[in-house]
Amino acid sequence: MKSDEVLALARDRFVSGERLEMGELAALAGVNRSTVYRRFNGRDGLLGEVIWSLTEMTMDAAARRAQGQGGARVASMMREFAVRANGARYFRDFFAREPERAWRLMTTKAGGVQPRIVDRVETFIDGEVLAGTLVPPLPVPDLALILVRITETFVYANAISGEEPDAEKVAQACGAMLGVHNAVIG
Repeated sequence: MKSDEVLALARDRFVSGERLEMGELAALAGVNRSTVYRRFNGRDGLLGEVIWSLTEMTMDAAARRAQGQGGARVASMMREFAVRANGARYFRDFFAREPERAWRLMTTKAGGVQPRIVDRVETFIDGEVLAGTLVPPLPVPDLALILVRITETFVYANAISGEEPDAEKVAQACGAMLGVHNAVIG
């Protein structure tokens, strides 16, 4: 099966703000609709893979732009991730178009995206620990999950509380969690 082709088509449609229709994607890729359903475990599975592929690129960019070291670097990376996630219109469009599905896929363990984000943050924290620049205040898996939850709170602020998303609050809250006070987290 042309899984990569289906995923690329789906990602292009998602980014352009279109709803993903499995039959249409299958036809464009020249495969059977049921094959696409089985390969991706349904529409939610395909959406999860699309969202993760975009999130992964966003996280890689955030990691490259992170500044400082130790807790300041981790907080900077979370801020950069929030800036990029807030700037991604396709995520906002998805939340507006399918809010319940977006919440489930993007912010729960069952959705498959959040656990991968937590794993990436955990790996980033481990890098700072191995470099000797960070002594984590909690076990790294717990710390990573908390930092992701903090970030979600401020990235999805308009959906949660009606307030505007705020990447600076992500940096401040993550920095406080990491014991970084009065430091520039940019």
